[in-house]
Amino acid sequence: QVQLVESGGGLVQAGGSQRLSCAASRSIFSINAMGWYRQAPGKQRELVASITSVGSTNYADSVKGRFTISRDNAKNTVYLQMNSLKPEDTAVYYCNARIAYSATYSEDFWGQGTQVSVSS
Repeated sequence: QVQLVESGGGLVQAGGSQRLSCAASRSIFSINAMGWYRQAPGKQRELVASITSVGSTNYADSVKGRFTISRDNAKNTVYLQMNSLKPEDTAVYYCNARIAYSATYSEDFWGQGTQVSVSS
């Protein structure tokens, strides 16, 4: 198991930048994938970006070229650098860790979420 704590959210103007951090309670070196999801009011939670244990990344089309996900294994922390923010990026952002126990079974762990609000 792993506990995740997000930080770095807040209010920012459109066009601005913000960096989210997700601190894990244990080493993330062996965690198969970590990612950031977001959920806006009245909408489903969606994947924003993910990064695997070997550093492969994946981004939602809506954030490509603006957001960057990275991981620091020494600090057990995953980051989401968000640039050129838009009002539509406003949401609660959740950190996720996926641990694969076997070829057919994996488990997801979630942080408590951090609010990001972008004003126009």
